[in-house]
Amino acid sequence: MLTRRCEYALRSLIDIGLAETLGRSRVRTADLARHERIPEPFLAHVLADLVAAGFLTAHRGRLGGYSLARPMAQIRPGDVVRAFDGPLAPIRCVSASAYERCSCPDEAHCGMRMLMLDVRNAMSDVLDRHSLAEVVEVTRSFMERDGVPFALADAPPAAARRKGRRR
Repeated sequence: MLTRRCEYALRSLIDIGLAETLGRSRVRTADLARHERIPEPFLAHVLADLVAAGFLTAHRGRLGGYSLARPMAQIRPGDVVRAFDGPLAPIRCVSASAYERCSCPDEAHCGMRMLMLDVRNAMSDVLDRHSLAEVVEVTRSFMERDGVPFALADAPPAAARRKGRRR
C-alpha cells in the first residue's frame, strides 16, 4: 500500500502536468491543496520532497509556484513510488535495489519468494511502463469525455486573486 505522502506526490504531479498541458506554467501550493483537498502544510512538505528528488522546480515570488523539472515523458510513476516509499518488493529477498537475505533455509526453492518475485515484477512492469505524460493524457481524456472542467487550468495564481479584492 502506498503511503499518504506517495499518494499525494503522485496526485500533485498529475495535477501539475494537467495544468501544464492546459497552459498554466506554475501551480501554487494553496491552489493544489484546495483542489486536491490535502492539508496545505503537509502538501508543502511533499512538494519540497518532489523538488529534492528532481521531479519539480520551485519558483519563488508573487507569481511563484511549482512546475515540472523535466518533461512528463521522462517521469515514471515507479520512480516516484521508489523515491517516497522505497523498493517495490513486498519482501526484501526479492528487491532489486535493497536485497537482503531472508530467514528461510532454502531461498532458491522458497515458494513464497517465487510468488513475491512475481508480485514485485508485475508492480514494476506497470509502474515503469507508463510515464506521467500517459497518465495525464488518460486523465485529461476522461475529464473531457465526462465534461469535467479542470479547476487548476484557468485559475490565476493566488497572489493575483488577492490583488483584485477590495479592502
